[in-house]
Amino acid sequence: MSKVKKTAANLGGSADDIEASFYEALQTSDLERLMACWADEDEVICIHPGGPRLIGLGAIRSAFEAMFANGSLRITPQAVRKLDAMASAIHSVRERIEILSNEGPIEAFVMATNVYHKTPQGWRMVAHHASPGGPREAQDISDAPPVLH
Repeated sequence: MSKVKKTAANLGGSADDIEASFYEALQTSDLERLMACWADEDEVICIHPGGPRLIGLGAIRSAFEAMFANGSLRITPQAVRKLDAMASAIHSVRERIEILSNEGPIEAFVMATNVYHKTPQGWRMVAHHASPGGPREAQDISDAPPVLH
């Protein structure tokens, strides 16, 4: 399987740096910068809300290219929860999305899981899975007991 050529990325030394670069690339519709966040692996996976599973850099690139053709995206990561290990990191992100409609801006929420692996090129994204959210997703639900004073 042929791999899509990516530009070299100087994106820093952590999964947090790659995540920041990923969301900045979304905000600026910078396809090359966005693709540089991904690991150079055949089995990288991306799932957009309500969409099919995209496998491989070519399929992922095409999907983001089509998204960017519709205009810029105002996606702001919020309430990031992290699980970090030595060579992998999983970030659960609430994405606040502003959609410009004929009636004015509409706010929506998407719940995303971003998975990063430490590769020979540094930290890179290997999976992005986003699910549609709603106003209730603006609040986290936890099993932590309430604190009584």
